[in-house]
This record gives sequence, structure tokens and C-alpha cells, in this order.
Amino acid sequence: MQQHDTFLRTIRVEATAVMSLLDHDFTGLSKVIERIINSNAKLFVTGVGKSGIIGKKIAATLSSTGTPSVFLHASEACHGDVGVIRAPDMVLAVSKSGETDEILRLIPFLKHNNIYLMAMTANRKSTLARCADYHLDAHVSEEACPLMLAPTSSSTAALVLGDALAMTLMHARRFNAEDFAVCHPAGHLGRLLLTTVDMVMKTDMLPFAREQTPLQELPLIMSEGRCGLAIIMDAADRVTGIVTDGDLRRTMMQKDLAALHMACARDVMTKNPKIVPGDMLLADAKKIMLKGKITSLLVEQQGRIAGIVQLYDI
Repeated sequence: MQQHDTFLRTIRVEATAVMSLLDHDFTGLSKVIERIINSNAKLFVTGVGKSGIIGKKIAATLSSTGTPSVFLHASEACHGDVGVIRAPDMVLAVSKSGETDEILRLIPFLKHNNIYLMAMTANRKSTLARCADYHLDAHVSEEACPLMLAPTSSSTAALVLGDALAMTLMHARRFNAEDFAVCHPAGHLGRLLLTTVDMVMKTDMLPFAREQTPLQELPLIMSEGRCGLAIIMDAADRVTGIVTDGDLRRTMMQKDLAALHMACARDVMTKNPKIVPGDMLLADAKKIMLKGKITSLLVEQQGRIAGIVQLYDI
């Protein structure tokens, strides 16, 4: 029971800490946002320890949402890596106490080179907060740690402020889903928004059949095509419909044996199937399939059916 209480208490304390951020004074933040956007420069995030780990996440979120950002470990920065920073680059220093020695050692360099410094600390009166051009107040009244030692509520507050900064910049830049995809080429969204249907469509052994093809021959054609459908064409090689395995099942349930022997593809096909160009994005193809409640699209290139793209390919 005690373990369960501790678990829930931790959540409550950290949730309270996050909500308390709403009462902090962020006057002047809009000017900082404008400065970051208009500078067209990188935002270096620095820190050590737990604050450094939070800083890494903040930098990653910034970069993936349109604000070029790099994490620079404060200790490494003190031993030469700080030389990578050049005006008009900006620095966001994350430190719970605001007295982290490695970060304070960087301040003279930043001031000398006219580097704009943002500080994120839990101590408004700390050296770092006072030396910064802008201070993001991450103060919390209580850590979730029973010993009040391990950064818990304070690190969560810093993480939330980092997310808030990134989302504000994202909104100000009008960063959209297409922009997000460009930054995430290996992700699912990136694949949808950067890949065209001709890159994934099936092109081998396309299951073509004629309008007059007997119904009993269609299962073999569909089986060889391995798409669960047959593409029906007229005498002039124009696509007039498709027959799916579902069409076949429904027909077999509705017709008697004699009628089945007399039926042909034209009798059971779905007319005017959806045909899309090969350069259509997967995202748009998926929308068409979901809206039409279908699972396959025919793909046209140079005036002919060149492939089939199916929902499970996406």
C-alpha cells in the first residue's frame, strides 16, 4: 500500500509543479521568439547532469519542429567546443540551481562574442538567471523525491518549458505536417508525405481480364496477381471495372449454379474504379482509400495502368 501511495504522490506532486508554471511571469517571451526566428541561426542548448539530459531532449524537439538546434555539453564546451558558437547563434542554458560551474564559465565567452543567452533555472536569483538576456523560470515548490534531492518535479518542469518553447516556435513558423515529414524521412508520416505511389505499387503479373472472361476463370487470374482483384478491360484495352474477391463471394451467394456458369466479368465488376497518377503521394492515396472505404487503387502512368497500390502497402 505504501508503494502505491508513493507512486501516486509522485504523479500528483509533478502534475502540481507543471500546473504552477502557468502562474510564472513570461513577459518578453514574444520578443525572444521573434529574435530566434529572425536570427536565422542555430540555438545551442547546454547543461550537465540531469539538466543536460533534459537539454538534449529540448534540442532534439526544437530541431525536429523547425528550429535548428544542437546540444552542447557544458563540460566539453569549456574545453574548446564552445568555439562552434558564432553570432548570431543563441544559447539556452539549462541548470536547476543556476550555479552550475561549467555553465558559469561559459558566460564570459558568450558576452564577449555577443551571443544571446537564455537561461532556464529553478532559481530566479541565481548567477545564471541574473547574467542571462532572458530567464525561463522553472521554479517548483517541491520535488517529488521523498529526500528532496533527486531532480524530479524540477526536471519535469524544465522539460515542459522546453516543449512549450518548441511548440511556440513551431506555431510562429507555421511549421506544418509536410515540414515535419522532411525532418523525419524514416518515420511513418515522412514516408506518407515523401513517397509516391509508383515507388511502392505492385507492377508484376498484374491481373488483367476481359469483360467477357467467364466468371469461373477469375479466381485463377486473381490468385496469380496476388492482389485480391482483377482489372477488367474492354476490347479497346480501356479499363472498365474491377472484380474483387468480395465481389466473387457475394455473386456466388446470390446466384444459382446455372447462372454462375453463364456469368462473365462484366456482370459482376465494379464499374469506374479509382485510378490515380503514379506521382501521387502515399498520404493522398491513403485519404482516397479511407474516404471511399476501398483497399486498392489502380495506378496510371503514360496513359496505361502500370500498377496497383493497396492500403496495406501504406
